[in-house]
Amino acid sequence: MKIAMVGYGKMGRTIEGLAAEYGGEVVLRLDEFNNAGQAMMTAEHFAGIDVAIEFTTPHTAVPNILKLLELGVPTVVGSTGWLDELPAVREAVNKANGGLVWSPNFSIGVNLFFAAVKRLAGQMEDFPEYGAWAWEIHHAAKKDAPSGTLKMAVQSMRGGGYTREVSESSNRAGAVPGTHEIGFDSAADTLTLRHTARSRDGFARGALKAAQWIVGKTGVYEFDEILFKK
Repeated sequence: MKIAMVGYGKMGRTIEGLAAEYGGEVVLRLDEFNNAGQAMMTAEHFAGIDVAIEFTTPHTAVPNILKLLELGVPTVVGSTGWLDELPAVREAVNKANGGLVWSPNFSIGVNLFFAAVKRLAGQMEDFPEYGAWAWEIHHAAKKDAPSGTLKMAVQSMRGGGYTREVSESSNRAGAVPGTHEIGFDSAADTLTLRHTARSRDGFARGALKAAQWIVGKTGVYEFDEILFKK
């Protein structure tokens, strides 16, 4: 599996270090220095590429997705902050018969966290004495706040049937890989669900698992569809 890394920061280097375990090899590395204006995103440079893994920024993600679609390269998108444009991207991918896997978070543990949040929130709907909150903290360099993962956690609550207010908050500091928390509080007690990432390895492994899966397929998929085989 020949992989192009579109965005070659800390996450890209982590993915490269683990790629061999998934039968892959990163053979093309694009970053802000060699790919300004998508200079390297050409048919010549992507010849022989089986899949692209895109980890960039909110404002470059969608142009990159569309360019990779034009090049005929199936793509795994780990960038966050662009999901308001997902409907248009989905339409473009389906029209071009391309392949795309997206997620606000490719950690297997986080996706299990979403499932737990959905179930608990559905049960808490029947207990109005509990108020709800959603909180996250990430490293100081993360550009979007609240994170796409926190937004997805709240969507999981709504998907479980929770209709009341959820107080959302974010912090940015230091080098924290990412912590997400959903909680419910009453006068009697507090219930908390929390996921804490120890490193980028969990995100990288999920992205590589998605890359293995999407090669040779068409359509738009969320990572949990692959993970839980919906």
